[in-house]
Amino acid sequence: MLMDGHTHTELCPHGSGESTEKMVQRAIQLGMQKYCLTEHAPLPPEFKQQYAGGETGITEASLTMAQVPTYLALARGLQEKYAAQIELSIGFEVDFLPDHVAWTKAFMQQYGPQTQESILSVHFMRGQGERFWCVDNGTADFNRGFQQWFADPQLLFKRYYQTVLASVQADLGPDAPQRIGHMSLVRKYQDFFALTAPLDAANLHLVDQILDLIQTQHRELDLNLAGLYKPFCNDFYPGDQILKRAQKRGIPLVYGSDAHDILSVGRGQHLIKKLIEC
Repeated sequence: MLMDGHTHTELCPHGSGESTEKMVQRAIQLGMQKYCLTEHAPLPPEFKQQYAGGETGITEASLTMAQVPTYLALARGLQEKYAAQIELSIGFEVDFLPDHVAWTKAFMQQYGPQTQESILSVHFMRGQGERFWCVDNGTADFNRGFQQWFADPQLLFKRYYQTVLASVQADLGPDAPQRIGHMSLVRKYQDFFALTAPLDAANLHLVDQILDLIQTQHRELDLNLAGLYKPFCNDFYPGDQILKRAQKRGIPLVYGSDAHDILSVGRGQHLIKKLIEC
């Protein structure tokens, strides 16, 4: 099935603000049969007390709780309007925050039944001062939060994949997200900070634990091509090492553009067959 499994909307505070309807129309133009709206779910209010990065890393990270009904109404309206032309799936991209599992579970219990499919992602992890820092809020924030591990990138990768492992181990209830988002997001600035080394044996063991759980839980993996178009990443998520291990386990790989604007819808999709067959 030709589909885009990871997209955002005009409501995303770090997006382009371009019309979601026009993004859906672009997907139809590209011949897609399915299009998944996965807007960023709100963050727990208490999380700001643990967060140490730049203000935009949290204020522009997600919808507010007040916006959730607006998002769902927008998505349902488009779902109904274009039902004859494309299957439109509604969901959230949910942040895993280890100290707020109960809050996230309650959110999914409330809103999960109103959605079709969601994504679970790690955008924040503990860094400098054991506070939480955003891994994709610009190079300055990344440097301040994680520079203590730059001399040995494997230590940085270890901390990140320990967080991803915790995310798939977390009990988020029966409505937990079924797809794991951009599993190598920690490499978004890899070319800027010389963090391009392959994962070592210890980190590959962590990855294997994650993938074994994903397989056992019958979850999917976000095959996210957005990183190819990021100036300091220049690679797809989750990268070749993880992709090959996921394929060996038969884990479903779902293409996602991670589009935040019209032109990004479906971007890089022509590469998917090549990546999967490698």
